[in-house]
Amino acid sequence: MTHREQGEGGADRQPDEAGTGTGAAAPEPEPEPKTERTPAPARDHVDLVLDQWSRRRPDLDASPMAVIGRLKRLTRLLEGELRRVFAEHGLDAASFDVLATLRRSDPPHHLTPAQLMQAAMVTSGAVSQRLDRLEAAGLVARSRSAADARVVHVRLTDQGRAVIDEALPAHVANEHRLLAALDTDERDALADALRTLLLSLGDGTA
Repeated sequence: MTHREQGEGGADRQPDEAGTGTGAAAPEPEPEPKTERTPAPARDHVDLVLDQWSRRRPDLDASPMAVIGRLKRLTRLLEGELRRVFAEHGLDAASFDVLATLRRSDPPHHLTPAQLMQAAMVTSGAVSQRLDRLEAAGLVARSRSAADARVVHVRLTDQGRAVIDEALPAHVANEHRLLAALDTDERDALADALRTLLLSLGDGTA
């Protein structure tokens, strides 16, 4: 038989590519799967700074700036957004801090100026100024301890409690908005990393 095979009725039939003589078309090869490229992350100001230092001082390992530089810039941006919500409730960041510290303390919600100073990480003079303003606004009251007249207790007034109870939900909602770019796992990972860093620098609960 020649290279052309004879089919039924004497008709010639061209062998298929596999040489079977059936005339069936060979299956087309499966297309190679497309590999999606992960887009490069957007660059921020800190990336620019690191690039500049790598060119000017290639002998230095400036990688800590990737963290600390971003923390500093985030602090400025976040503080501005937080102040805006505080102002809507007639407060500034310092006043909110004192009222919130008293509100979350154990009943009867009394703290000494020293305890407030430790919670806010400010000097005694700064705490006194804050308390003077809040007391003048009728939001806190100071009184001498019955057990030791040298000890001063600071407490929320009814008006102060009403103000912080109104401001707190708005503040928390604002914080959720500011972290909306991170999913839950990313937020937890960031919180864990920041806790580790704070503890390494001595910012524990003791």
